[in-house]
Formats: sequence, structure tokens, C-alpha cells
Amino acid sequence: MLSEENPEVAPTDDSIDRIAREIGIPACPSILGRFSEEMHQPEPDTRKLAALINGDIALSAALLTLVNSPYYGLRTKATNAHQALSIIGLRAGANLVTGLILRQTFPTGSSRLMGRFWERTETMAATALTIARRISGIDADEAHTYALFRDCGMPVMINKFPDYDRILDRFDHVRSASLVAEEGMAYRFSHARVGYALSSGWLLPEPFCRAILFHHDYAKVAAGRREVEPANRKLVAFGLLLDQIMAMRLGDGLCPDWEPGESFVLTTLNVTPEQIVALAQDIE
Repeated sequence: MLSEENPEVAPTDDSIDRIAREIGIPACPSILGRFSEEMHQPEPDTRKLAALINGDIALSAALLTLVNSPYYGLRTKATNAHQALSIIGLRAGANLVTGLILRQTFPTGSSRLMGRFWERTETMAATALTIARRISGIDADEAHTYALFRDCGMPVMINKFPDYDRILDRFDHVRSASLVAEEGMAYRFSHARVGYALSSGWLLPEPFCRAILFHHDYAKVAAGRREVEPANRKLVAFGLLLDQIMAMRLGDGLCPDWEPGESFVLTTLNVTPEQIVALAQDIE
């Protein structure tokens, strides 16, 4: 049986290791470790980073496909990883590589439920890239990566628990707080907690990881609770904004979490309800 964790406190290094063992979180891929090590150098070497990407044909192809897509609108198309990193920048490139490796780690074909998860997540990520460019103070590449990783605990849960579809089937229609509580009762861990353990183990920045851990705890983040720090408040707010815009595009009206989180989103991102409606209408 999985050991129960205190939901009020972020996992420690020891508890992250325990979650990884008990629930089966994939270890940090070696390429990410080497990529991170080079990125932390005083002057990261673009050619070394490109060589790491080129060593994985599937990763290199996926990076070029995304960088050359309409979302980036490049006038000059990249033909190799070095050009891609040079054009979009090392930080943006690192974000994209991390997201692409996540996608490779949990392939769509592994199950019907995984296919559904990625269909939803990739739509959210593509929408995030577009919306973030229209909101002041949000980095588009970071927002895109956050949209990919925010629910990254779910594919781990899908692989671990055969009955997880009963949670996922209702996620877009029920307040997240009740479903997260149900995850805790049934599996001892929520997807937010598992997602924090995965993203932290994969060497993502702590404010980013905390934004994953507390992405359903809008009241705690808004109040600046001690255990939430140093979560990236803007990413948490952006995630809920993205949920609401997706609900509007699908004709669902308000997403289940919008009412309790609306004030937090409007204040944190400095947007108005009218601007949100316009964003939903303008997105292709």
C-alpha cells in the first residue's frame, strides 16, 4: 500500500524518492541531466546542447517540427537543432526539449486513456502558447511547458492504476478540489503531488514545480501561504485562465474552478472578464 503524505507540506527529497519508488515515476532522463548541467554553466555552449539533441533522432525531429510550426511564425525555418536553439534562444529551447521528452516518456499508444490525456494536453499547450503572447508578464515558452507539465502526474497515475479513468472522465466537469481529495483517498497521492515529484526529479526550477504542486489550491496561492512559496503565482493563475478559455471554446460556459478562482486570476494577470472573452473568441 502506498504511504500517505501530508498535503499541507511540499515533498522533501526523501519523500520524492519514496513517491518515485512506490508509484513508478520515471527517473530523470540522462539527456535532461546533461542538458541541465550545460545550461547552468556561466556560458552554455549551444553546439554542445545541439549535439545532445541530435543524438536522439526522434527528439531532434520533434523539436524542429515544433519550432517550425505556425506557433513560432519564423521567417527562416530551422533545419537542425543548432539553428533551432540559435533562433529561439537557449532558455526557450530547454523548455521545449523538456516538454518533448515528457511526451516521449509517456507515448500515446501505450493505452486509450493515455491517448485521451495527450489529446487534451497538447491542445492546451498549443492554446497556451497563443494566449501567453497576449498577456503581459507571461513568458510564452514557459507557459507552453507549464501547460504540458501541469498535469504530468496523470500519465504516471494512468500507468499505475487501471481504474484511474473514473477520475479522468470527470476532471473537466467537477471541482478539482473534490477530485484531488478522491485521488488521495483512493491512491494516497494526488496527481498534483506526483507531478511535483516528477518535475522536481527532472530538475525543473522549484517555483515551476511548486506551481504544479499547488495548481488546484488557488486560495493558498492567492493568500501567499508559507508552504506555497516560492510557487510561480502567475503560472498557477495562467493555468486556470487556460482552463476557462478552453471551456468557453467548447461551449461549456464556466469551468468548474472558475468561480472560486476568478478573482485570483484577474488580479494576478491584470486582465478583465471582457479581455478573457475576447481571447477565447480570437483564438483559431
